[in-house]
Amino acid sequence: MIVVVGAGAAGLVAAIFARAAGRPVLLLERTTDGGRKILISGGGRCNILPSSLHPERFVTDSPSRLVRAMLRSWPLAGQRSFFEDELSIPLALEEETGKLFPVSNRARDVRDGLMALARARGVEVQTQTSVTGLGLVNASGAESGARWHVTTTRGDIDAATVILATGGLSVPLTGSDGTGLTLARRLGHQIHPTYPALTPLTGTTPLLASLSGISLDVRIRARWQGHTTESRGGFLFTHRGYSGPAVLDVSHVAVRSRMSQELASQAESTRPAPATVRVQWTDRDADTWARELASTHGLIVNLVARYLPERLAEVLCLEAGLPPDRRGPELRRQERTALVDALTSYELPWNGDEGYKKAEVTGGGVALTDVHPRTLESLRQPGLFLCGEMLDAFGPIGGHNFAWAWATGRAAGLGAARQLPS
Repeated sequence: MIVVVGAGAAGLVAAIFARAAGRPVLLLERTTDGGRKILISGGGRCNILPSSLHPERFVTDSPSRLVRAMLRSWPLAGQRSFFEDELSIPLALEEETGKLFPVSNRARDVRDGLMALARARGVEVQTQTSVTGLGLVNASGAESGARWHVTTTRGDIDAATVILATGGLSVPLTGSDGTGLTLARRLGHQIHPTYPALTPLTGTTPLLASLSGISLDVRIRARWQGHTTESRGGFLFTHRGYSGPAVLDVSHVAVRSRMSQELASQAESTRPAPATVRVQWTDRDADTWARELASTHGLIVNLVARYLPERLAEVLCLEAGLPPDRRGPELRRQERTALVDALTSYELPWNGDEGYKKAEVTGGGVALTDVHPRTLESLRQPGLFLCGEMLDAFGPIGGHNFAWAWATGRAAGLGAARQLPS
């Protein structure tokens, strides 16, 4: 028997493909239904896939070549065919974002479709079951073909192979509690430090707080320890700080710099400088802004408001030291320099993040060097397979993390089934 622990995105796909090989499969899930992150993804619409995949944008502390190899195991065309042909869930492209959603715009169709296919193929699903222990069976169990002994809140199970697909620590209300990471650590796997990723940032000023609810497309750069991460996309002012795809995509840089500072404080060593996050509010560069500011004769704030929300234009002018009635011919060189900097390289004041509670994914996790890149079988514990968010890799907003879950789940399912004797 193959036991799959966790009925999320990766676990459901792992169970489906393990069962497709004709092996008995038991899928264990701690919640009452499973797939809860699927249900809340994309604002309830479920961004199943990106229209194009960018492995170079994945973040990992493991060798990046392993991320590329794992993603190549199931190309986007094959993943799309699986959903459209096998699950009968047609997908539609959202042109402005490059995301693929179910035509129905219902995340529930995706979760329910995966669960229905698993059951139709003969997967036994056992919900409201938490795994509390995982270890090798004794000699008598080995004789019957079982290698693993799975301890659960509803009894013990012996299995020939086990797939851990329990996710990470993000959005704990969906059932993510780090169980798989704990089990993997106990079994000797290297776990890279975990952290909330793709999470909103906190911290604001009285002026910026007045912008809550304003959104626009920006270019954003986060720099820490000599490395810069860049993103383009939506930016949202919140009552606590900043959100939107562009912010989420660089948030891990700020999060890791904060964690580094906290560790330094605990060790009573020198605290490293925090990450700097800078925003370019429009596509216009510094030279373009400088030329237009030098040639305008009207109110400066009105010029800026042609390209930005009016209230944001007012705030940026105030922060650059311009009075509301400053006109082009009256603009001083120092004011022009400060305003151009605010428009093209505004340093965003931040002091924290929303943590796992609002994080889309978990950074860090099981080192990719601890699993076989093709089968996802543990290189430390033969017969154990690991997939999905608990592995040390995550991608940007836009369906990349589902692509990772589908690809690694399928590889683990096929690998676990092939490992069993005929």
